[in-house]
Amino acid sequence: QVQLVESGGGLVQPGGSLRLSCKASGNIISIDIMGWWRQAPGQRRELVADITSGNTRNYARPVKGRFTISRDNADNTVYVKMNSLHPDDTAVNYCKAVDVLAEGRERGSTIWGNGALVTVSS
Repeated sequence: QVQLVESGGGLVQPGGSLRLSCKASGNIISIDIMGWWRQAPGQRRELVADITSGNTRNYARPVKGRFTISRDNADNTVYVKMNSLHPDDTAVNYCKAVDVLAEGRERGSTIWGNGALVTVSS
């Protein structure tokens, strides 16, 4: 079974930075899109950023210019570097992999990680 495991969440001061990592494991052939979604308390889950296997990047407006998404296809890992954080960035951040092809699977699948909490507070 393919799994996504996030790391790097925690508490950071306003104006500070964090980098989240998400590694996909299992007998993976390829992953089309990897990305990050976040959910603040009482809010809908929303896209943060995603990136294709060809390194095309897409950012939500609130994070443009502050966050940078990247991936390592050989390691099936996606990262997001978050700069200039403010309290509104406080959320559980979920890793998402779209169109995951794995040996023995009939079709591609979408897989979510369990989330990493980022708290921005002084």
